[in-house]
This record gives sequence, structure tokens and C-alpha cells, in this order.
Amino acid sequence: MTDSLKLPTSSLKLQISQADYTILTDSTESRVTHILGQERAQSALSFGVAMQNPGYNIYVMGEPGTGRLSMITNHLTPISHQQETPPAYAYVENFENNREPVAIELPAGQAQTFCKDINRLIDNLIATFPEAFESPSYQQKKTAIERTFNQRYNSAIDLVEQRSKEKSIALFRDTDSITFAPIRDGKVLGEEQFNQLPQEDRETFHKDTEILEDYLGDILIELPQWRRALVEKNRQLDNATIRLAISPLFKDLTDRYQNIDNVITYLSEIKKDLSESIKDLFVQSQSLENFSDGTKKQLLKDQYQPNILIDYKENTGAPVIYEPNPTYQNLFGRIEYSSEQGALTTNYQRICAGSLHQANGGYLILDADKLLNTPFVWEGLKRALKAGRIEIESPYAELGINTVTLKPEVIPLNIKVILVGSREIYYLLQDYDNEFNEMFRILADFDYDIPRTANNMLEFAQLMKQQAQDSGAKPLAKSAIISLMEHSCRLAEHQGRLSAHINDALEIIGEANFLCKAEEIDNTHIQQALVAREYRNGRIAQSILDEMLDGTILINTADSVVGQINGLTVLEVGGSSFGAPSRITVTVYPGSRGIVDVEREAELGLSIHSKGVMILTGYLGNCYAQEFPLAISASITLEQSYGHIDGDSASLAELCCLISALTLIPIKQSFAVTGSINQYGEVQAIGGVNEKIEGFFKLCKGRGLTGEQGCIIPHANIRNLMLKQEIITAVEQGEFAIYAVSNVEQALQLLTGEVPGKKDSNGAYPEDSLNFKAISRLKEISDLGNDKEEDNHENEAEL
Repeated sequence: MTDSLKLPTSSLKLQISQADYTILTDSTESRVTHILGQERAQSALSFGVAMQNPGYNIYVMGEPGTGRLSMITNHLTPISHQQETPPAYAYVENFENNREPVAIELPAGQAQTFCKDINRLIDNLIATFPEAFESPSYQQKKTAIERTFNQRYNSAIDLVEQRSKEKSIALFRDTDSITFAPIRDGKVLGEEQFNQLPQEDRETFHKDTEILEDYLGDILIELPQWRRALVEKNRQLDNATIRLAISPLFKDLTDRYQNIDNVITYLSEIKKDLSESIKDLFVQSQSLENFSDGTKKQLLKDQYQPNILIDYKENTGAPVIYEPNPTYQNLFGRIEYSSEQGALTTNYQRICAGSLHQANGGYLILDADKLLNTPFVWEGLKRALKAGRIEIESPYAELGINTVTLKPEVIPLNIKVILVGSREIYYLLQDYDNEFNEMFRILADFDYDIPRTANNMLEFAQLMKQQAQDSGAKPLAKSAIISLMEHSCRLAEHQGRLSAHINDALEIIGEANFLCKAEEIDNTHIQQALVAREYRNGRIAQSILDEMLDGTILINTADSVVGQINGLTVLEVGGSSFGAPSRITVTVYPGSRGIVDVEREAELGLSIHSKGVMILTGYLGNCYAQEFPLAISASITLEQSYGHIDGDSASLAELCCLISALTLIPIKQSFAVTGSINQYGEVQAIGGVNEKIEGFFKLCKGRGLTGEQGCIIPHANIRNLMLKQEIITAVEQGEFAIYAVSNVEQALQLLTGEVPGKKDSNGAYPEDSLNFKAISRLKEISDLGNDKEEDNHENEAEL
């Protein structure tokens, strides 16, 4: 019976058939552009992309390293090329309120052209002015206006001068000031001569002067109105001259952009504002005329040049943007500041686009964990999607920290957001965020592994070749692709499935290329890369193995012992995992405490492990205690284990060890056991079967292979076997063995060498069977308990 449980070498690893070889040999060189082996996720992604209704954003669920990002990008790129290119957006000055810049929308590809047209307009303005103010026509009109003012002013002064002569007083005009002086004998008296006049004459002069000054004030009372009229006529002349000069400059622009309302409105606003700007630069401020044309051009550009937020070339399709660092500023845009004399200043030219602007009209891919770990971003993204617009604002304003001096006009948002994250994040968002399901209605669920169908194998081979070519690595031989496929099956822990962690295989290609000195990469280079990786990550595994070999950690690989068995465990440290055997011991004694899990009592055993131990009681009661109460005290522990333990993969070993301690039948220490059981003794599949077998094999190899050593695993795990070649060779040479069992009795027969026995028609086991010995021992313990209870009752009665 035991020989039938021994697995042949063909079951220990994936065996590539001749048909598979042909597929790999005949594979075409076409590129893989769709998601490998993820039909369900592919279908969901295709539906989500095609569905244009609001709220149909996509959450891509899966584990890191499965190539989700590159696969999504490869899926979206050809689709986006067939879609309409989104419009361009630019911010321009708001001449009515410069704190609220205006957003203008232009057709794709025209933002840069419009910016160049404005730049050309500025060059033409500099060439036009101030020459327009130096033309003969302008000068004649300006002179005529000034002449009219001067004539009116001079006429008024002449009246005052005429009256002053009648009083023998001279009137002097000095620019804008008017003074009076006495006249004697036709001559104007100086100050010294005036002081020599009689007191009466001097007083008369002062009185006459006061009368003349009053008269001058009365006659010039409308002088401010004359001056305002002069200024207004000059302003009208300047404005008319400016309009006449710039009209031809704007005609071509107006004709060119006549179908774009935003641009026409902005050009109209520029026209209105230019009247003041040109006068400030070229007329009124004489100091600025000393600056070069380059300085004047920069001043005009700062005021009128559009700030292109985003612009795509025409007919390039919708954008596909991945934001690796989704901070608030990177996602929603930001406003930059400059320091001028210790003060922070900004303007519309310093508004910078975010990823939402860049992906507007297309697709934005974000990492869910990074998005949720960045303050304010998740809530801000939901607001933007719900409102359908992008608003550039400071996220700290709600905290009372006001750092924004601009409030740019909002931009309409039309975008498909694709969140890439883990299953844990998806379920947390579903449970704790009521708005999540309304905004992300499509779930693209990536499987952990991929069926190893002929088509998927073909595409896997193409993808490996494609990656080697794209990364600049040497070509892959057929044997290298087979090794990569075998390694992928090992990662998936299934001979019929490939791992979805495609990135791991791609990393191995790079490492093998580094080690390869030949013209192409074959299976030896792949194996060298795998061995080198295991060596780099194997310090702790080697330390544990060394402690087993030198006797620090007690593990027997020979002889037979009662109540002691070798279990198999998997240890995970960082990104690596390895298997190692662990001694399990059981002691049994009369009593009714039941089965005591030492790990649980010490708070080292976690819930699943504790459940596995509890199942042992159910098995004993079902198989052995149908005719008498189950009264037993037993203690189970994993020796020299000082960390937390979880999982039920040791329950088969624990049950076999418990029966050994109960029946006093020794267990062969040359075996190591792994497997989970149910209450009926059926052996169930477990994880990490390859690492567990390899961990025990290394110990046996270190002590010397005897041909008696081996591992016992669940029959359901045969398809999960992807063992290393050295183990397969040892099995082939009869130095090591792998056994697969379906129930506890098969394992017990292998471990003890005794037949468990089957019930006869009366429900009894043969007297020489292991099960009979177990029942007898349990009944003996039960009887001891009953005798002790009777003695206690008799003692109580005597008292």
C-alpha cells in the first residue's frame, strides 16, 4: 500500500510536452498588447473605458508585481489614439479683477499658435509705438489743442495786465506763476527802490496788488476746467490714435479666431486695456522710455501673453497619464510665487497644471495607496469628479492657513480615473466611504494566477521575448523560456497555472542577461540567476539549517520515537520565504483536561492554528469514542518555537503524533509531515508545499541521504509540486521520497509501519491493528477516570 502512495518523478514538477515545445518554437513575433490571461479583468476594463456615463470610473484590483500598470497602459494607448483630442486650455489676465484669472478654451494644437500670435502682436505694438505719436497728423492735432488752451489762458492774463497798467503796476509771467511790480516814470522798480518809496505809496501798491490778485483769481476761476478739458481732449486724441494704429494689428487675429468665442472676447479686452498700457509705456512715463525694447516687450508679455496650461497636438487622441506621486499640487495644479523685496507675489503666468489638467479628456491612472496616504487628495478628487470641474486652490485654506492670492477660473473636467490598488484597500473603501461605489462602479479584478493554456503559454513566450528585446537584453533561447515558465508555475504553486506576477519573470531576464556571457540566454543562465537570488536572500535560512546540523535545534532524521514527529513550516522574512522542519511532541496522560495547545496557552498560537488543534478532539471522538466518553489529557507543542504560529498545516502531523503517544507506537523520524485535516480524517491541501519539502531535503542532504527519508504531503497538493531538480534527481535515484496521502490512516501506516485496520461488520477493528490499540488505550483511560469518580463518591458517603 505504501508504495502506491509514493510519487513518481513525473509528478514532482511541470513536464512540458512536445506539443508545448512546438508552440514555443512556432510562436510569432507579434507584440502582446492586451492583458495576459486576465479575461475577466480585461472585460471589465473594456466595459469601463467604453461606458461614458458619470461614475463609471475603474478600480483595478490585484497584487503588486502583476504588471497591472503596464498592461493597463498598453490596453488604453490604442483606444486613446482613436478618440478625439481634447481641447487646450490657457489662463489669461482678468483686466477687471486680476486676482481671478480667466480660463480660455481653444481647439487642440492651437494654444501654442495663439501664444505665438500674441507674441507677434506685442512685437508689432513696439514697432508701432511711439512712432504713432510722432506722426505730423498727431502733432498738429495735439498742437491745436494746446494752442486753444494757451489762447484762452493768455486772453485772461491780458485782461489782468491791462488793468494793472492802469494802476501803474507791471505784470510778469514766469511759467505758471504771475507776479506784480510797481512802475514809476515808465520804469519797473526793484525791491530796493520800492522800499525807498513813501509809506503811503507802498500801501497803495499793496492794496492795488490785492485787487489785481482777486481779479486774477476771478478771471481764472475756470482754469481747472480748461486744464481738464485739455487733458480730456489729449486723452481722446491719444485713444483715437491708438485705436487707429492697432486696428490693423487686430484685424488678422480677429479673422483667424472668429469661431472661438473665448479668444475673440480676450482680444476685445486686450484692445480696451491697451489704451492705458501704451500711454503708460510710450507717452506719459518718460522714465520708461529709457528702457530697451526688450524690457518693454517683457512688460507687455507679462500682461497679455497667455499662460498655456495644457495643449496637445492635433489628432493625437486622448491622453493617458500616470501620476506616480499624487500630491495635491501634482494632481490639481499649483500657483507659484516669487519673492520681491521680501514679499511673495504671483500672477496668472505662475499657474501650473496638474495631472487632472494633463489627463482631462482622457485617462488618469493613480495608485490607490499613495492617493489615500496623501493629505486632502482623496476628498479633493471626489469633489472634482462629482462637480465635473478642476479648481486650483490651497488645501490648507480650510485649516485657516491662507496662502492663495489668486482664484483661477475653474476648468470643466471630463476624465476617466483608473485606481490601481490592493484588495484590502478596495474593501475598506467599500465599507467606510459611501461615495466610493457611486464614483468607481467598475471593478477590474486581476487573478493571482493564469491558466496554463496553450494560448497563454504562447503569449507568455512572446511577452518574455518582447521584454528581452525592449530592455536591450540578449535573445532568449527556447530552453530559457521553458525555465521562466516553470519558475512562473512555481510562483503560482500550481503545475497548471502561471503566476500573474509577470514582473518577477521580467526581473529574472535582466539578472540572467547580466550573468550571460554567450550570444543568447538559455536555461542555465536562468537557473544561475535564480540560484544567485536565493543565495542573496538566504542568510536566515542557512543560519537555521546550520543550527539544525550542529544540534542547536533538535530535529531527528533517523530512528523512531514515540510522541514525536517532524512537522513542516514556512517562514516568511521580508520578501523571501523558506521552509524548515519543526519538531512536534505530544504527551498523553489520564485525566479529562482534553487536548492542550501549548502555543495557544502561551499566546503564540493564532486563531487558525488553534482551530486545527481543536479539530483533533473531533476526530478522536468520531473514530474512537463512540461507545464510551472521551476522557483524555494531552499536551501538544512545537518545540523550540518562540514566535507566533498560524495556519492548520501541522494538524495532520499533530494528530499522528497524538495517536503515537496514545498507543505508544513510535514514529519514524526519517519522515516529515505536512497537511491539514477535517474531523473525519480527510487530509486537506496546504500552502508552501515546495518550500516545505525543500527545507527538509536540505537537512537530510546535509546529514547524508539514506534512502529512508521523505516527506508526506496531501494528495490534493500533487498539482502544486514544482520542486528543484536536485530533489527530483534524488527521488529518481531512490535517495529520497515524496508520499501523497488522502487520509490520516495512510499517513499513520507510513509513519508507524503498522496497519490502521478497518472495522468489521460488528464495527470492531482487528486486535492487532493500530486503531484497536488506540481505542483500547482510550477506554483504559476512561475506565481509570470512572474508577476514580466512584472512589470519590464512596469517600463522600462515608463522610
